[in-house]
Amino acid sequence: MKIKFCGAAREVTGSAHLITLDNGFTILLDCGLYQGHSDDMEHFNKQWAFEPKEVDCLILSHAHIDHSGRIPKLAKDGFRGDIHCTHATRSLCAIMLLDSAKIQEMDAHYYNKRQRKRGRTDQLAEPLYTSKDVELAWNLFEGHGYNRWFRIHDDVEVLFRDAGHILGSASVTLKIHEGGKTTHVGFTGDIGRPNRPILRDPIPMPEVDYLICESTYGDRDHEGAPNEIKHFQRIIQHTCVEKKGKLIIPAFSVGRTQEIVYMLDQLETAGELPHIPVYVDSPLAINATTVFGTHPECFDKQLNEYLLVDDNPFGFNRLTYARDVEISKGLNHSKEPCIIVSSSGMMNAGRVKHHLYHHVVDKRNTFLIVGYCAPGTPGRVLSDGADTVRVFGDERPVNADVEVMDSFSAHADRQEMADFLANQVERNKGLYLVHGTIERQEAFRELLQSKGFSKVEIPELNQSYEW
Repeated sequence: MKIKFCGAAREVTGSAHLITLDNGFTILLDCGLYQGHSDDMEHFNKQWAFEPKEVDCLILSHAHIDHSGRIPKLAKDGFRGDIHCTHATRSLCAIMLLDSAKIQEMDAHYYNKRQRKRGRTDQLAEPLYTSKDVELAWNLFEGHGYNRWFRIHDDVEVLFRDAGHILGSASVTLKIHEGGKTTHVGFTGDIGRPNRPILRDPIPMPEVDYLICESTYGDRDHEGAPNEIKHFQRIIQHTCVEKKGKLIIPAFSVGRTQEIVYMLDQLETAGELPHIPVYVDSPLAINATTVFGTHPECFDKQLNEYLLVDDNPFGFNRLTYARDVEISKGLNHSKEPCIIVSSSGMMNAGRVKHHLYHHVVDKRNTFLIVGYCAPGTPGRVLSDGADTVRVFGDERPVNADVEVMDSFSAHADRQEMADFLANQVERNKGLYLVHGTIERQEAFRELLQSKGFSKVEIPELNQSYEW
């Protein structure tokens, strides 16, 4: 068999890996959207490293757009196979891909509006895909439970185990019967973190012969949980009470937003949250929070016990879910100290871009970065300490404070990933690092080699290997 790395190769977004069996059967692992502004990746989202019509099935590790975001285009361009994922991932994709399509349509609309004003009608853009393409793709999804083998081909069985990354996230194990032998192939997807709120801890995968592994934080360890809540409280106190400003938290709509709201809910229940309003300003995050409530099978023991004390862990009296765009606009002009949780987490799309434009110039405010931001995105510009940030074509001075808390990350750090992989050393014939920058991958490779992995590869984009 052969594997071709068609995305997230020495990059952190755009996950896609194509396995081709000797009999010609093809399995695509993830189909993600590239999120960033690298010149080398300018055409990635529009072009394929394979022919969509010839892909037999897709196995999706989780619903984040950098893993699922090109699925509607895949269907648009001819793919008609089954899309296998967990039940919760299927539910989340229903809202996330539709939201992504609307962003594609809106971006094309505004770009074309500007081009027409300039008289450049020969340079109009088309959306990558539309809502109709999402509907086409939606009919291909097939949900599965954790810890149960299912068959996608006479010669291939699949197992999902809880990856603890976001709701419904899974590691993927393939049991492939070919040429009189059985080969086990693993794909970690994105590895979550142990002892995080809401979700169960990641469950190690069965031992495999060949393993595709993420490496997002392959060179660093996260802040410990005991310090996290105190650090968060200090930022709230300093911004909203002492400076009387606004705390803007750019957060991914799925996972990060719910974790932050849950933490704020716990502080409110304990009487430790200052008397300030809190806004979740993201229609997608609001819809995703509803989906969370329909999948308690993914909750950890701590949340199940908390539900006995508070039957709504994602809501309290001073929390407002702002669907109405007028409420969102009003926040930009209000002088009231508050907390605003808004997507997207990298600040490259969504309502948070407007909050960035209006609030980054005011020294009373604070932007709290709580997740990975790809190079070239406004979130990375802020976290790198820039004096200005470009928003809607304008250079805005960065007068607000900028804080970074990677402890909120849904990605395991280097030691947590190494612990997750500990049972793989003896059987492994090849480990392939994806979903990471080359510097972090090289550091993680050194760590894995020190732990006994003899063959650790860092594939380039579109590089292939024979197994």
